[in-house]
Amino acid sequence: MISNFFSVFYLCLTYVRQIISKLSYKMLLDYTTFLSKRVQNVHESQTLQITTRANKMKAEGLDVVSLSAGEPDFPTPDNAAKAGIAAIEQGFTKYGANTGILELRKAISEKLQRDNQLSYTTDEIIVSNGGKQAITLAILALINEGDEVIIPAPYWVSFPEMVKIAGGTPVVISAPVSQDFKISPAQLEAAITSRTKLLIFNSPSNPTGKIYSEKEIRELMEVIREKNIFVISDEMYEQLIFGEDKHFSPALIEGFRDRIIVSNAVSKTYSMTGWRIGYLAAPKWLIDATAKLQSQMTTHPSSISQKAATAALSGDQTVVFNMRKEFEWRRDYMFLELSAIEALTVSKPEGAFYIFPSVEKVIGQSIEGKILENSVDVAEYLLSKHLVATVPGDAFGAPGYLRLSFASSREELAKAVSRLKTAFASI
Repeated sequence: MISNFFSVFYLCLTYVRQIISKLSYKMLLDYTTFLSKRVQNVHESQTLQITTRANKMKAEGLDVVSLSAGEPDFPTPDNAAKAGIAAIEQGFTKYGANTGILELRKAISEKLQRDNQLSYTTDEIIVSNGGKQAITLAILALINEGDEVIIPAPYWVSFPEMVKIAGGTPVVISAPVSQDFKISPAQLEAAITSRTKLLIFNSPSNPTGKIYSEKEIRELMEVIREKNIFVISDEMYEQLIFGEDKHFSPALIEGFRDRIIVSNAVSKTYSMTGWRIGYLAAPKWLIDATAKLQSQMTTHPSSISQKAATAALSGDQTVVFNMRKEFEWRRDYMFLELSAIEALTVSKPEGAFYIFPSVEKVIGQSIEGKILENSVDVAEYLLSKHLVATVPGDAFGAPGYLRLSFASSREELAKAVSRLKTAFASI
């Protein structure tokens, strides 16, 4: 009897141990190890992380001023919004052409000729789900495992990550404020190897707002004229240029059109970030390749958004002029106010809606017993202690800087400036 009792007890104990062992295994198992190397090698967008955190703090009742998001505070133009509503009311909600509706591709073709003196047929244009996807499609269509892609820094946060997704190797060329944030032909030449396949070029720049002149662009393109290197020209902010400066696309240079991929979107120019419409203009063979990829990813962008984008591109452009004029006022205001802060070194942007001051003077300083070791620490200090959200330069390949977006109202910018002056005065 006692023997049977111990036998049953032992069996129960063994069973319990097995259950505990399995539970412990599940608890200890790190499922992220099952993720692909591709995903593990890519970093999440830091601008989105900070914007999300700032919004969460606002939802908790904190009076946060966000200078982190690259999003105009203006409403979508009325004609675009009404075109989107009409598309819904008229039942324009079905599948469409893989490369984008013909009506929109015609509007893009006309816009490129009107604004940029670039001639592209509708077969040389593809419409995608925002500028980010457009550039990713081009990279995926061109880059093989191990191909090198040259990226001038400061760069837009997503450029290196897009290259990694394609299996390519980002090759970063740094251009500090002493170079006006612009790389030289000599730097470009030195970065080229036998594996170089692509150059990603962005003017006006996110995050610096700097513009390469026609002369500077021609000099850079001459470096690669005799080489089989393609160029993605990200021209997202070409309508947001201030003063007498002018935009110049490398696709205008004789002999380069077949190697230039022009990327743009309606997001910034028409304050249509959430509509997610971007596009590429490039040789037909490359557009066909990106269309093949898009057909297996998203089929095409939203039919409703395409109707709205068509109206924005084809309609009265006064709204663009007015927006640019307001951004120029904000640029002047931010440059003047930030230049008065001794802790910052500020360079005046010529386009876009960002200003990119150096915070090197405060790195290494102590605040409330904590050493500010880098620009990430500075950004954290500004957000947590002074409720101003900025993006550290590390995200853009430029440690020691902060990106401040002035795509906020004058009232919000005044509040941010006041807090920044208080914050840096106390360091």
